[in-house]
Parts: sequence; structure tokens; C-alpha cells
Amino acid sequence: MNATPPPGPDAPRDLVGIGIGPFNLSLAALADPLTGLDTVFYEQRPEFRWHPGLLIDGARVQVPFLADLVTLVDPASPWTFLNHLRARERLFPFYFAERFHIERAEYDAYCRWVAERLPALCFHHQVDAVRWNPERDLFEVDYTQLDSDGEAEALGRTYTRNVALGVGTEPHVPDPLRPLVEDPAVPVVHAADYLRHRDTLLAAGHITVVGTGQSGAEVFLDLLRRRPAGRERLHWLGRTEALAPMEYSKLGLEHFTPDYTRYFHGLAEPVRDRLVAAQWQLHKGIDADTTAAIHDELYRRTLDGGWPDTTLTPGVHVRTAGRIGATQVELHLEHEQQKTRSRLTTDAVVLATGHRERPLGRLLAGLDPYMRRDSRERPRVDDRHRLLLDPSVTGSVYVQNAETHTHGVGTPDLGLAAWRSATILNDLTGYEPYPLPGRTAFTTFGLEDGLPQIPSARNHRALTPLVDGI
Repeated sequence: MNATPPPGPDAPRDLVGIGIGPFNLSLAALADPLTGLDTVFYEQRPEFRWHPGLLIDGARVQVPFLADLVTLVDPASPWTFLNHLRARERLFPFYFAERFHIERAEYDAYCRWVAERLPALCFHHQVDAVRWNPERDLFEVDYTQLDSDGEAEALGRTYTRNVALGVGTEPHVPDPLRPLVEDPAVPVVHAADYLRHRDTLLAAGHITVVGTGQSGAEVFLDLLRRRPAGRERLHWLGRTEALAPMEYSKLGLEHFTPDYTRYFHGLAEPVRDRLVAAQWQLHKGIDADTTAAIHDELYRRTLDGGWPDTTLTPGVHVRTAGRIGATQVELHLEHEQQKTRSRLTTDAVVLATGHRERPLGRLLAGLDPYMRRDSRERPRVDDRHRLLLDPSVTGSVYVQNAETHTHGVGTPDLGLAAWRSATILNDLTGYEPYPLPGRTAFTTFGLEDGLPQIPSARNHRALTPLVDGI
């Protein structure tokens, strides 16, 4: 659906969103009822799709359905997941299904339902550049309108007071395997394209899955279920030292609250960098239900005696890789703990090696003179999710899912989507269309003035500080 054009060709928008993934879709949904707010969102793809290559049957979203686009800040919104079910006459079946975690395909269908109805979304629009125009005190957003084949059809420019970057992430391919992915004759694909290539992969004699996170586990399980017992010929390996479960305890999940995000943002840059690396199991481990399903499937295949033809090896990284003949791949492996090396010959490889934040350098090259950067040349982002720019820039550039280095492991989490969108809109409008809670976690993550922070909601007895070292 195309947005309503502004009153004139040079009339400024209040907000231009770049990219339409779940996070900017959340922003668009919450902005929709705010009368007087003129917004438009551009996306180069022809329609909304959420990780289509990983919509494997049975694969579930790892957050509850309440973590939809809007509910956690506006449960009365017409864009909630429950209202989507009501509109599709599926509310009673969902009620009896008793599902707190929905399947990925259902989350994708919900987001597409929203995207098809919001008037501010413009698909087939590729944003080429963002610049600050000091004469007009506005941002210039240049875009290319694409035809149904993805070819350039027309050029355009929009002026806006503010920008919201939601360009998302892109599949990460390790350097040793990049030449193999670029060679179409070799069946090496990223997990992001798994479903599109599944039939080709299943036709291969031996398949290797690289990556021991959630995506790798889901791909391995799907392949395992589709291979005959005793002739599975599957190998699963990855760098993590164990096929580790995701941290999913209730207090552990409080790392994905606004409270923790604010705490993390206030830490020193070197501390933040250490924490992001150390907290991988909060978001890169494997869901316990998935590990159980894999074990159950492997165990079932031992009932008639013997073991399935599978190898599961954590703690291994791919040093180099090359082709053998026209149809096989040789992986050169190193075991991290043993410091031993070996070779693995395989007929197909699935790279479940995750996603990385999409580089913003080309898109924001016109803003580079105004940007403030940290010691590692990353953009600095304030507590309201705005790029820190020169004071001469009166508008704001908000970022979504590009600030892990400043806001922590909750940055890509769907559960914080609505809260971040509401924070952005509250800041942009200058009032509070979406009141936000003052406290969201039982955990107090830091000390203030040397003492624990005591919530003011109730009266507590005064606490006597402990002696240092106890």
C-alpha cells in the first residue's frame, strides 16, 4: 500500500522511516493513530516478509505473543496480534490452543496483515542517501522507485524533520566460506535461504550444518526428520563450546527489559563491549524445546539398535574451505579445546552463522561530517535511540536494531520493539502519547550513590549498608 503523498513536492514530513521490518512496522503502527503526524516508510522489497527462509514448520518465535508490534505499550491498539486473530476469526481456536509462543509463520502472517493495512508504507522504494540540508533545516532522503521486476522506474526526494533507520540485519558468511557461497555450482547456502534450497540440499548425499545456535538447531532438526533412518548422513558443528541452551529463566529474561537497557546504556564503552560478548547465551543459545526435540528424534532412531548416522560436534571452527571436483566441499576444521585439526568432505553446507547489523556507511555518507563516533568508530546513540549529531542538526535520526553496542543484547529482541517505538514517538512529538512504565524489572542492576535503589512504590524499612567486602 502506498502512502498518501504530502501536500506539495517539497513539503516536509515529520518522519521518514527507512526499511520496513518488524521494528519500523511497530513504529508505523503506533504512529498511525497520532493525528497531525505526517509519516512515510520506504522499503525496497515488494512486500513485508520476515525471515522467509526460516519459516520452518513448527519453528516458534522465542518471545511470547504479547511481544507483538504494539501490545506492551498499547494493548487497546487495533494492530495487536489478538485483534489480527479476531479479524481472521481465529481467536477461539487460538484460545483453545493455549499457545503462549506462536510459530514464526504465524508471526509473519500477523505482520503482513498489519503491513497490508497501514497507509504510510511504501514498498518498491529503495532509499539511496540521507543528507542534512542546513539551508532548510531538514533532512533530504533520496530514493529510487522500483517496478515489479525490481528495476529502477523513477527517482524521488523527500524532505523530513526526522528519520528512523530500520534497515535491519543481513546474513553473515564467514570469510573462509564466502567464495563457496558465491559459486552457484556448489550447494553452500546461508540458513536465511534454507527453505528455498531445501529440496536441493535433501538430494545431496552428505549435508553439513555450520552454526550451533537456534537457526542451526532448527535446520538440523528439519533435515533430520526428512532423512531416512540409518541413512541420515548429517554433520552439525559450530564454534560454541557446547550445544548450549538459551538462558530463559524468569530473572534472566529481565535483561530484555527497559530497566536493563537504561542501565547498560549508562555503562562505560569498554564495559559494554565486554558484556555483549559475554552474554551470548541470553540470545544465541538454543531453545530448550528444540534441543529436546532433536534428542527425541535421535533417540527414536535407536529403537531398532544402532545409532543414527549423525555427528554433532561443538567447539569447532572452519579454518578454510575449498572445492573437490564439481560437487563436493572440503572443510578444514580446528577443535578449539583440543587444538586438533581435521578435514571434512561434504556434499552440501548450510551456514547457520547468524546475522550482523547492516552497515550504514553508504546510506549515511552524507551525514558523516555531523556524526559523533566512539573509540571504535561506531555511531554514538543516546538514551532516546538517536544518533548523536552535531548541534547544528536540529532534526533527529532514530535507529532501530543498530545500537547493540550502546543498548545491549535487547536491541534485536522483539519484546522491546513496542517500547522503543513508543520512546521514539514520545521524543519526536514532544509530549507523551504513550505513557511508559517507570519500572519493568524486579532486578536492580546497579548501585546509585553506593546503595541499592529502593523502589518508591511502597514504604520499606531503612536498610543498613553492609561492611565492604561482606
